Amino acid sequence: MRRTAVPAVPAVLAALGLALVTGCGGGSGERADDTPDPVPSVSFAAPRHAAEPAAYQKLSRGEVRLEQGPFTDRVKVTGQALGAGPAVTGHLAVTSDVSELIALELRAAYYDANGKLLGTGSFQYAEEGHEEHPGGHAPAAEGAGIDFAVRPSALTGTPTSAVLSIPVLVNE
Repeated sequence: MRRTAVPAVPAVLAALGLALVTGCGGGSGERADDTPDPVPSVSFAAPRHAAEPAAYQKLSRGEVRLEQGPFTDRVKVTGQALGAGPAVTGHLAVTSDVSELIALELRAAYYDANGKLLGTGSFQYAEEGHEEHPGGHAPAAEGAGIDFAVRPSALTGTPTSAVLSIPVLVNE
């Protein structure tokens, strides 16, 4: 039996040897990086304001309704009224415990007789010096609570009712 040489085999071996010697990897010639390409960071701007209050059709003239929220089960709001000026006034006391009130924000949405939103206002309370004087005797709204008056920043008419909400409540 006689063997015949296949002329293509030496050519393939020569090409393979040349590729190994020159280090050709079939790429662009640049060294491959082991680190993956960085993922672009995505950031979203924080909302500048809370969502607009909804229209309320069933508010009575002079009514101030406390909107249910994450803090309404921890407080008692009494004496709320829509006064002259106009301002929503009342008294807030923390009922969940006896700790000091550190920060509080109340918001009021003012409505006309047809339930149209006329404007909003806010009231903020922050215990002064709390961080600078931990355990000290800084002014605090504790025990009996705090009186508040929420005045609107601008109104487009004369309000007949309001909805009060509590977006911030921090106590020890």
